[in-house]
Amino acid sequence: MLAFKEEIGYLLSSLTGMHPGEVASSLEIPPEPGLGEYAFPCYGLARSQKKPPQVIAAELAAKIKPAEYLEKVQSAGPYLNFYVHRPYLFSRLLPEITRLGPEYGRNGEGQGHTVVIDYSAPNIAKPFGIGHLRSTVIGNALYRIYNIMGYRVVGVNHLGDWGTQFGKLIVAYRHWGDNSRLEEDPVHYLYNLYVLFHKEAEKNPELEEEARLWFRNLEMNDKEAVQLWERFRALSLEEFKRLYSFLGIQFDSYQGESFYNRLLEKTITLAVEKGLAKESQGALIADLEPYGLPPCLLRKKDGATLYITRDLAAAIYRYEQYRFHKLLYVVGAEQTLHFKQLFKILELMGYSWARDCVHISFGLIYFKEGRMSTREGRVIFLEDVLNRALDLAYNIIKEKNPDLLHKEKAARMVGLGAVIFGDLINDRIKDIEFDWDKVLDFSGETAPYVQYAHARICSIFRKAAREGEDVSLPVDNFPDLLEAGFLSSPEEEQLVITLARFVEQVRRAAQEYRPSYLARYLVDLARDFNKFYHNCPVLTAEKSLRRARLLLIKGVRIVLHNGLALLGIEAPEEM
Repeated sequence: MLAFKEEIGYLLSSLTGMHPGEVASSLEIPPEPGLGEYAFPCYGLARSQKKPPQVIAAELAAKIKPAEYLEKVQSAGPYLNFYVHRPYLFSRLLPEITRLGPEYGRNGEGQGHTVVIDYSAPNIAKPFGIGHLRSTVIGNALYRIYNIMGYRVVGVNHLGDWGTQFGKLIVAYRHWGDNSRLEEDPVHYLYNLYVLFHKEAEKNPELEEEARLWFRNLEMNDKEAVQLWERFRALSLEEFKRLYSFLGIQFDSYQGESFYNRLLEKTITLAVEKGLAKESQGALIADLEPYGLPPCLLRKKDGATLYITRDLAAAIYRYEQYRFHKLLYVVGAEQTLHFKQLFKILELMGYSWARDCVHISFGLIYFKEGRMSTREGRVIFLEDVLNRALDLAYNIIKEKNPDLLHKEKAARMVGLGAVIFGDLINDRIKDIEFDWDKVLDFSGETAPYVQYAHARICSIFRKAAREGEDVSLPVDNFPDLLEAGFLSSPEEEQLVITLARFVEQVRRAAQEYRPSYLARYLVDLARDFNKFYHNCPVLTAEKSLRRARLLLIKGVRIVLHNGLALLGIEAPEEM
């Protein structure tokens, strides 16, 4: 369908004087199937041509003749509606999907460009809470989407492995630490020590000063402080990697905040040389008020640096290391001001690539009990959510398909998919209230709904093979099948049209940094397949029609599989 959009772009360009790309980007998908595949709004032309948009639409429709790819063009009020020639689309799309299989959707659009994505970024010595889910799955989906579009993608896990909290942990461990418990369950134990420190500090405020001193020791490379910090970091990272492996997520870099300490002085010196950083009451600030932003503290009067100082050093390092086309930060919307200041400072430091840095913001996860707090010990652990999802999926599968051989494997795919998809189906900018019933709902717009459509198609093919059908489906005679009038029912036509939008939705998800577009597309495709399944028999159809329908649902199976994979979700063949 992207090729169809491009053809429309060139066609209307010659008639309107608009650039083909401008035409293509303005095309809309009509609200009803009967209104064609794309609609061109004529409001913009009305302003320049001084005519009502409906008149312009009618005039353009009269000038455009049907073509090999174009069945017809009709005006509908202020819109110009384009209808693709079905046999032309079907005869090219379905063989292409079948031929490419798992590679369908891959293209070279991003060839020669690098995208660096900073996502997940949990804090060392703190458990992986449900609050980390959004950054992790959104970032992972964007990583996969940009990869299939031909970009070189670098996934960076900017670990929170520096700061005053490590002074608190060192104090807590020295006062109350138990080595065997640390080895047994490092992250949860360190987290409990962190909570204990804050409770004890309320009774004994001197602990706060002790913590500041120990963090200062860490900054000064004190041997004991460094050894404890390195141990906390290594044990935490090992635990994080275990959970990432469970989710099927990998990173190319685990360079956290501490990695950039050696670059801070150079970064600050450059800011001073550019006249950006100025001293104020012993501290160093960047005055951003002329640009509508509050001043930004780069270094405290005691010499300590801040998170934004390390972010500046990290951005410069990443450009020098990767020469990125884009640097994406998948971080919550509450950090919007931080990134506005960061990008403005980079721009004022003379880095033209600052315009290629993008904050991919997302809403918070809220809880009925209130907002999550690691200090107070009020956290829902992500692993607990995942385990509960797997248990529920297993029980449902056991009830609905008791004879399934590999229930645990299917439950893992369905349970993990439910949690990941339950996040990605939402527009990322919206806040989400965490609710067990909603997250683990296995009906409606969910991963299990999409996964079941995939499994149902696999079941049809297993049955077809048992009945002696050649399920390899050579496509040499497929155009002849279309000539004979097959795949002409409304359900078949709509299913192919939806199928054809896959590549377009992948590109749209990348351009707008919204995996939700792809997630919703997969729900639409599964829905259209189910309508087809209930109205268009496959295995009981006449031989030629049966093979045409098998080819159609094979294309659907491939796209469902590939689309779910881009979201980091597996597609079970049985469930």
